Amino acid sequence: MKQRRLGSDGPEVSAIALGAMGMSGLYGPSDRQENIATVHAALAAGINLIDTGDFYGMGRNEMLLGEALRGRDRDSFLVSVKFGAQRSPDGQWIGFDTSPAALKTALSYTLARLGLDHVDIYRPARLDPDVPIEETVGAISELIEGGYVRYLGLSEVGPETIRRAAAVHPVADLQIEYSLMSRGIESGILPVTRELGIGITAYGVLSRGLLSGNWSPGRQFDQTDFRAHAPRFQGDSLRRNLELTERLRAIADELGATVTQVAIGWVFSRGDDIVPLVGARRRDRLAEAVGAVDLELDQATLDRIGSAIPEDSVAGSRYPEPQMAMLDSED
Repeated sequence: MKQRRLGSDGPEVSAIALGAMGMSGLYGPSDRQENIATVHAALAAGINLIDTGDFYGMGRNEMLLGEALRGRDRDSFLVSVKFGAQRSPDGQWIGFDTSPAALKTALSYTLARLGLDHVDIYRPARLDPDVPIEETVGAISELIEGGYVRYLGLSEVGPETIRRAAAVHPVADLQIEYSLMSRGIESGILPVTRELGIGITAYGVLSRGLLSGNWSPGRQFDQTDFRAHAPRFQGDSLRRNLELTERLRAIADELGATVTQVAIGWVFSRGDDIVPLVGARRRDRLAEAVGAVDLELDQATLDRIGSAIPEDSVAGSRYPEPQMAMLDSED
C-alpha cells in the first residue's frame, strides 16, 4: 500500500483510508460480521487509517470498531474520530456541542467504546455556532498534551475557521467532501490548507454511491438511509446524475477498470496531500476500491474524466437544505 502524509506535521497513513460510517445504519441496514471482516481485510491490505464518529449509530460504530481492532498491534492502525453532533433517542439531529467540557466527556466515552487509551485524530464534526473554534481547539490541545489524542483534525469548515484553528494548534488534516461531483474545495479551501500544510481526507469520493457505476434509478431506499432524503438522489436529479456517471463508464472500459476505480483514482490524482476515504461495507467493494491506488491516469485521461462530469452539471446539493446551512465550508 502506498503511503501519504497528513499535513506537514501529521502522521504517515495509507494512500486510501476506510470510512466506517456506513457500517452503522446511516446507509440502511448492514451485516455486522461482514463489516468486521471488511475492517480486517482493510488492515490486511495495508490500510491503516479508519474514520468514525461517536454519533454514528449512537456509539455502535465505535463499538463495532473496538471489536474489529481488539488484539491488534496499536501501532499498526490509526483511528480518526468526529464528535460534537447531538442526536435524540429517536435518531434525530438536534444540534452541536463542541464546548471543552462536552468534548472531553465525549472522548472518555469514545475511548471506552473503542477499547483504546488514545485516538489518533480527534475532530469536531461541524463548526459549533455557539463555541469559538479557539476554545474547541484549545481543549483538544490539552487532550493531546495529556496523551489521549495524537493529532488535531477539522471537518467541513471554511478558510477563516481553518486559519483561526491553526493559529491555536497545528492541524493535521481537514476532512471534507471531495469528488467529481463535489469540487467546491478547489477555489477557496484547498489553497488555504496547502498554504498552511494541512492534509485533506476526502469523504464522499463516490458521491455516496452515485459514482460507483452500480446505482440503478429504481432502487428502493430504506428510510434509515441518508440517501432517501438527499437531493441528488431524488427524481430528475437522480436521473441526471446517473447520466453523468455513465460518461465515466466508457473511460473505465478503455482502462480495463471500473467506474468506482476511475472516480477514486481522479481524487487520488489531485495531490499528494489528499487521502480518499472509502466507505466500503463489504470486502468485495473494498477490494475494488483498493485497485484504484495503482490505476495509471495520464493527464489526457484525467482531463477527459474531469470534462465528463463538469461541476456545474451536477443536479442537487450534497445535503438537504437544513444540513447545508450547518456547513461552515459552504459559506
